[in-house]
Amino acid sequence: GVAVPDGAFISPERSGLTLCDATSAAFVVDLPWDRLDVTTFSWQKVLGSEAAHGVLILSPRAVQRLQTHTPSWPIPKIFRLAKNGHPIEGIFSGATINTPSMLCVEDVLHSLHWARDQGGVAGLGQRAADNVAMIDAFVSRNDWIEHLAVDPATRSPTSVCLRIRPPEHDSDQSAAIAKLMTTRLAEMGVAYDIGSYRAAPPGLRIWCGATVETADIAALLPWIEYAYHDALSA
Repeated sequence: GVAVPDGAFISPERSGLTLCDATSAAFVVDLPWDRLDVTTFSWQKVLGSEAAHGVLILSPRAVQRLQTHTPSWPIPKIFRLAKNGHPIEGIFSGATINTPSMLCVEDVLHSLHWARDQGGVAGLGQRAADNVAMIDAFVSRNDWIEHLAVDPATRSPTSVCLRIRPPEHDSDQSAAIAKLMTTRLAEMGVAYDIGSYRAAPPGLRIWCGATVETADIAALLPWIEYAYHDALSA
């Protein structure tokens, strides 16, 4: 595959629209906004606020597409962003199509104030980078675990995915070890939902977003090493 470390490969003269799922990147990565046309994120991730809310950011080019393109298939009312060739401006000016929780909105405002006090995107990015650096050092010290993404340029700056190296190239044993590790970590109250994605190679997935304290990552890593050796001897 082709590594995509940033948005520089997107042509400024593009005729199509670029769509970006920035859920785990917004507020911690300096996104190339001039190259993105439709960007989505949830404030539950890096900002650590309440779940179930999504944010949609449209570029002028995306708005123009809404004005000039009529889909050939029916769009459910809740997903419609345009009507009769005009964007439904109320959606983007605060009008509600459903009843959101105002308490959740207040919560994210507090998160934004906190993010500003941390130095904005740069400050939050540094917090996440410190967390990832802690895991990088751990991986370099242990030959039984490695980053799932081989190229550092394509690794997530927040959602760190690790792979358990198969002992003697036995992938079944690797899966068994990873399952025992995640079960043991949960039983001890150390970490929950830390297993890799179901379709991914056996391993771990550690959230290193800006709301995570580096000291907590440092406290977690010895437990991961313990869980590995405990699983290996099981």
